[in-house]
Amino acid sequence: MPTPSIHQTARLGAFAIAAVWLAVAGVLYLVFERIEQNRQASLKPYALSSGDLVIPRQRDGHFHVEGEVNRQPVRFLVDTGASHVSVSQALATQAGLPAGQSITLHTANGQRPGQLVRSVPVRAGHLVLNDTSVTVGLSGLQPDQALLGQAFLKHFDVEIRRDDMVLRQRP
Repeated sequence: MPTPSIHQTARLGAFAIAAVWLAVAGVLYLVFERIEQNRQASLKPYALSSGDLVIPRQRDGHFHVEGEVNRQPVRFLVDTGASHVSVSQALATQAGLPAGQSITLHTANGQRPGQLVRSVPVRAGHLVLNDTSVTVGLSGLQPDQALLGQAFLKHFDVEIRRDDMVLRQRP
């Protein structure tokens, strides 16, 4: 049997090294995928036995919580500097909100026309208020997103602890 040449041996060695690195990359991918799944699970809002809602800070540095506006599912961006719960016109239509009072919205991007709708049921996590003011005219977020502002938040004690925002019902 002829002995393999140096070039054949080198080629086999290169293939073996490539196969080992591909296996290592595959294992690392699976490990990091599992870590990310666990991390995402830990970033979901949850209720404490006291009834408090704990909202973990997300990767983007903001606090997000699933909820509803007039029973329409939304993903809220918690905005302690916003006066109202704010939704886009498309979301208001999906939620079946009636036409509201014409107002001028004062946003970080300037003034724009909008509407104020009163007595709207809003839910954030497990917390529900049935008489919330909602402004219509928000732009710049995804169609299923809304801002959760002071019209809702003022009914709760809001505390930020490191990377968690806690909404505590007032007695």
